Amino acid sequence: MLLVHGRAGGTELTGSIHERGEESPTFRGAPDEHAPYVWVCDEFYEVESGGSALELDGRTVRVAFESPMPRGFETREQALAAAKEHVRTQFARLGVPEETVEVEVEKTQPN
Repeated sequence: MLLVHGRAGGTELTGSIHERGEESPTFRGAPDEHAPYVWVCDEFYEVESGGSALELDGRTVRVAFESPMPRGFETREQALAAAKEHVRTQFARLGVPEETVEVEVEKTQPN
């Protein structure tokens, strides 16, 4: 499994890519179980009230989370490109310029 970490403004978002031969997520909305690479990560957006408080660049931002949107890919490169774009997009939703988001990929063993 690959963990894709996006960091900006003092906070982090991490999603996972389940690789060929690993057990993919099986919850409602999960992609075809036969996809060789499956990307799973939260999606969030800023809200005026409610949600969860998040410290971002020294300010408190309220965010609401959507259900994870798993996506299946045929190649590792496609999955990595989509994962990197996804984490940058989530930060952009909070006003963080995409080019300032640091992305790191970590190989790990699935639980």
